[in-house]
This record gives sequence, C-alpha cells and structure tokens, in this order.
Amino acid sequence: MTPRVPLVRRYLMCPPRHFAVEYAINPWMDPSKPVDAGRAMAQWAELRDTYRRLGHTVEEIAPQPGLPDMVFAANSGTVIDGRVLGARFRAAERAAEAEHFRRWFVEHGYRDVTMPSRINEAEGDFAWTGRLLLAGTGFRTDPAAHAEAQEVLGVPVLSLRLVEPRYYHLDTALFVLSEATESAPAQIAYYPEAFSAGSRRVLARLFADAVPADAADAECFGLNGVSDGRNVVLPLEATALASRLADRGYEPVLVDISELRKAGGGPKCCTLEIRK
Repeated sequence: MTPRVPLVRRYLMCPPRHFAVEYAINPWMDPSKPVDAGRAMAQWAELRDTYRRLGHTVEEIAPQPGLPDMVFAANSGTVIDGRVLGARFRAAERAAEAEHFRRWFVEHGYRDVTMPSRINEAEGDFAWTGRLLLAGTGFRTDPAAHAEAQEVLGVPVLSLRLVEPRYYHLDTALFVLSEATESAPAQIAYYPEAFSAGSRRVLARLFADAVPADAADAECFGLNGVSDGRNVVLPLEATALASRLADRGYEPVLVDISELRKAGGGPKCCTLEIRK
C-alpha cells in the first residue's frame, strides 16, 4: 500500500463561548436537555489543538453574543483558490452569523468575497474533492445555490440530494478523505442511506473506491470527519469507521465532541477550510 501523505491545511474556527441549545432547527437539538458550556469549550479546544499538533494552521474568529451556533464555522463560507463564497442561512436564528464571517474575510485581506443570493450553508453542504465540488440539497441549501457556487468559485459542481432528516447537511453524511491528484482520484467516505436513489448511483459511479459507512457510523457523526489526506479526525465513538479507514492506510484521530453533538455538530461542523 502506498503511504498516504498529509497535506498542511488552514482552518478557521470559532470558540463556543456562547454555545447553548436554545432552539431546535435540526432533529438533534433539544432545548430541554442541559448543555455544559464549559465542557463544550474544552472539547472544542482539544479539537483545535489536535489540528495544530498535526501541523495545521488554525485561525479564530471572535464569537458573538446571541449566536450560539457560530461555533459551527463550516456553515459560514466556502473558500477555493482564495475565492470566498459566503453563506445565507435558512434558519433565522443563524442569519446574522454570515455578516460576521464576511467581515472577517475582508479584514484579513480577502478581496474576492461574494455573498450568495440563494440559501447556501457553505461547507455544511459543499465538499471539495480537488476537482469537483459535491453539493448537497434537500433540507438546507437551495439547489439554485449550486449553480451560483459554480459561477462564483469557477469549479464544476455536482448536486446530491439528501433524504434523511437527521443528516440534513452533506457534511453529516459524506466527507473527502483524500483530494484528487494528477495520479489518483479523490476518495470519500459516505453513508448511502442518507441520499436519494439517484444520488447513490452517481456516487457509486464516481467513487467506486469509497469507504462505506453504516448507520452506527452516521449516528455518532462519524461522517462529520476532517481529513488531511492521511490523518482523519473523527468523533470518539466512530470506532468501526476508524477501523475501516485504518485498513485503507489512514490514521484515525479520535476526539470527544459529545457536548457539541447536542446541537447537531461534530469536527467538520466546527472547521471551515481556507484553500488558497
């Protein structure tokens, strides 16, 4: 087996200083269940520090009062080749997050920043494979946002339909393990049952070597992983998926995100990748 080579990544994250479950905008959220904000902060800090130990750069955006889900930075922008496509949230409770992230990019020197006209929950529903942007729809992102992403980012976009309400974003049901190179195609892991029949057929055609996931993998947010091409950061409970990835030459890195999962989030939800 050819050794897998990690690629240095650049991430943007937001500390969960105001994290809480005060409303329910996905099936995982239950405002009646208590949330330990201190524990959520500790879990987030361990995730951030894990990335840094793996050699990646992590930048931080300041959290804002009244925006408890701002910790889920992946939903707030898609960056490819330095071009930034911002977010437009479906839920009113999260709408104000988009402007804070837009401002961060502008203040940090990004000049090519476009805010979408359609509902677009960014890397929650967009996954870059190195050659193709996989784009989810069905619950959050408007299918018309896929064409807008193609126009703004200048990359080909493939639409995929999600059909299982618990996996309302693409990043809860699929993630990229290794991006395409000149000599090798991209590899993904995904949970087929989260997708429509047609989307499953498309994924099977394009990614014959994909790592399959089962219901147990999906329920613990195992598909909300983050990979640098070798090291794969996964929730602590995703042991079966971790074993299958290890068999393919990846290095699983397990982290505890149990408190953040109460709001329907995992490692990827907390992690916006900046691709220059």
